[in-house]
Amino acid sequence: MKIIHWLPRVLCILAILFVSLFALDSFDPKLSASRQWQEFFMHLIPSFILIIILIIAWKWELVGGTILAILGLGFTPYIFSGNYHHNHSIWISLAIIASITLPFVITGGLFILSHYLKLKRKLKTPPCNPPIS
Repeated sequence: MKIIHWLPRVLCILAILFVSLFALDSFDPKLSASRQWQEFFMHLIPSFILIIILIIAWKWELVGGTILAILGLGFTPYIFSGNYHHNHSIWISLAIIASITLPFVITGGLFILSHYLKLKRKLKTPPCNPPIS
């Protein structure tokens, strides 16, 4: 049961770190240092949004898991079409989707699963009422 609790959290952190790596391409020696930092933080905005969603999912698994799954599924056609028009390869575009959006869909599903398993366990556990003397 602990694995289902921690797996989506760890997977989501790793996926956010992976998405954050793309912000590193904002550093260009032709730009001033202040402009490079502006570009860097602008490229990190999706990561900041994902961190907020992770915090929501950490507290409310069903809500956060649903948001993550919808976000992953919602961005899939957008990312696919952008990559397909760039490289004209269905397989490369599918691989990019598998590495960028699929982890968030899986993480969302695991948060939802964790919520329902905890709810099921809570319903099976009898309340702790002291005996009346």
